[in-house]
Amino acid sequence: MIAIIDYNMGNIQSITNAFKLVADDIIVTDTKSDLEKASAIILPGVGAFGDGMRNLKRLDLINTLTNEVVSKKKPFLGICLGMQFLATRGYEYGENNGLCWIKGQVKKIVPEDSSYKIPHMGWNNTKILKKSDLFKDINDDPVFYFVHSYCFIPDKQSEQYVTSICHHGTTIAASLQKDNIFGVQFHPEKSQGTGLKLLNNFLEYINKNAETQINSNPFVQERENCTEYRV
Repeated sequence: MIAIIDYNMGNIQSITNAFKLVADDIIVTDTKSDLEKASAIILPGVGAFGDGMRNLKRLDLINTLTNEVVSKKKPFLGICLGMQFLATRGYEYGENNGLCWIKGQVKKIVPEDSSYKIPHMGWNNTKILKKSDLFKDINDDPVFYFVHSYCFIPDKQSEQYVTSICHHGTTIAASLQKDNIFGVQFHPEKSQGTGLKLLNNFLEYINKNAETQINSNPFVQERENCTEYRV
């Protein structure tokens, strides 16, 4: 089961519809128990950093998210605002703490050329810097759809987690990966075939992760070797 978190930040119907094209078991939820039962967690979002973090706190989801994703290593995909939450803090309408899973700051995009308008909205080439499960069988210069005014700026020690970049008057981190934690600044659900391929790649990663968990579980291995459980 893949849990898509609904925390009242943007219309999540498009990401839900997109995932239903590549996966069968999807649930939209705002409860801790569903996150605990899920095999993977999606955190989408459009809007202000501070409002989003306050909504997650109001729903009492932050500690559960950290336990399920950081401690239990469940696959996680943050989309747009959901990726920005991975940072240490954000500076949209004041200073607000993030999840602090990948150290960095979320600040307003400042183009070096005034011809680039903010928000950054529309199709943009994306340069893949590192191999990532998300970009399997996707060319090195894919085009994705972006809508944002703020961007994730990694701390020095977190630059290693940037897997792709784009350019909009300045260099922007377009995606991140730290172990089981993935983030994309663009909207795969609005990026047509390439976006659906990326979502399908994430589904494959979930399935691979589930198989690894089963194969490394000593109870499951013991049970498989025990004739008492065989039919």
